[in-house]
Amino acid sequence: MLAAPILTFPDARLRQVAAEITQKQGLEKLRDCLIATMQSGVGGVGIAAPQIGQLVRMVVVDCRGARHPCAHHGLLCMVNPRIVTASGHKLGREGCLSVPDLVATVSRNKNISVCYQDVVLNTYQIESSGFEARVMQHEIDHLQGVLLIDRVTNVRDIVRRMAQHTA
Repeated sequence: MLAAPILTFPDARLRQVAAEITQKQGLEKLRDCLIATMQSGVGGVGIAAPQIGQLVRMVVVDCRGARHPCAHHGLLCMVNPRIVTASGHKLGREGCLSVPDLVATVSRNKNISVCYQDVVLNTYQIESSGFEARVMQHEIDHLQGVLLIDRVTNVRDIVRRMAQHTA
């Protein structure tokens, strides 16, 4: 499967709310494309379908190769994911494939429970914490048209990025 081009800010498609998936047709192909794109050397641990121009509710998360080892569920493809419970808060640094060259401080829940479907639309619910929970929340944000820049807690991160691009 070939990797797809990743949309970057300010592409308007990144701000659209993704549609719920109701049919299995084409889901395996989209999953494989997302995985190939995420693993194509861009350094991502997660990607959402809207980031490749597919405005449907699918994300892929894979924290196995994270720089800092963390508890994880391996490679996950989540269709129609939704956070059903969340607790705790923690500040952490995040980057985004669709907002290159920006790493910013973001507040996320420490622990989450996510209900989702697989590519044949079987339903699951899992608990996640730490870095994997952060990645899941980041990718689920993409399904709502929410970007990293919307969650930045330190405006200096954005100012530094803008200064680097104008220099």
